Amino acid sequence: MTPDSIVDAHHHVWDLSARDHPWLADPALAPIRRSFALTDLESEAASTNVTSTILVQTVAVAEETPEFLALAAASRLVAGVVGWVDLTAPDVAEAIGALRELPGGEHLVGIRHPVQDEPDPNWLIRPDVIRGLAAVASAGLAYDLLVQPHQLPAAARAAAALPELTLVLDHLGKPPIAARERAPWAGDIKTLAALPNTVCKLSGLVTEADWRTWSWRDLRPFAETALEEFGPDRLMFGSDWPVCLLAASYRDVVDTAATLTNSLSATEQAAVFAGTATRVYGLPQGEQ
Repeated sequence: MTPDSIVDAHHHVWDLSARDHPWLADPALAPIRRSFALTDLESEAASTNVTSTILVQTVAVAEETPEFLALAAASRLVAGVVGWVDLTAPDVAEAIGALRELPGGEHLVGIRHPVQDEPDPNWLIRPDVIRGLAAVASAGLAYDLLVQPHQLPAAARAAAALPELTLVLDHLGKPPIAARERAPWAGDIKTLAALPNTVCKLSGLVTEADWRTWSWRDLRPFAETALEEFGPDRLMFGSDWPVCLLAASYRDVVDTAATLTNSLSATEQAAVFAGTATRVYGLPQGEQ
């Protein structure tokens, strides 16, 4: 059973006619190498208990975030946008301020950069990046962490250096589920979760498992680690649609998350499926 009202705290849309998405060039991603519109997700959400969502950046270009904010302004489904700014630029605060002045600017709830693509494992703790993250914190926004497991130590150091910033770990830090390996990922998750300004998304797991043969049993050890270390009040559900379609339907992802959290009380499950995202991203209480 899932709660009556779900916040999907992590999904995307993209229009390949508007701009290239280089990451989609991977041959394995051919099934999702097409445009996905918000209307496509609306039909999926209507078949579940998802009542609001967080739209998350897909490419590191300045033009995308204003488009997402405009989508949010015109949508009854999108409650918040996690956008992109150049964290290494000296004018991060000004860039965030300019986004907030745009149509839909009130929906800006966070910033994200594809750190997973940075060759420097310590990119997050570079002085210019720390300065940019401090500006994100000063603006009252959260910062979504898109990292690979080997970048988790730097993420923990960044979180420790900026206690005023809430950092949201996407996709549990992409653990090697298909390989069934929990070390050193589990230890690094424990270190990160020990910092009270960190939160984690129960998202993106089906695509870290074997796309063809996965079951909820493959995901459970990793979900249990996240629940044990972060607790339900610092864990939030996200579908990672349409990336999830490589391995599962939207409904399958929602139902699997419910199975992975079925040991929780109704109050705890409500936190994972709505309360944590509502609090962390500052959504109106009515968005739950």
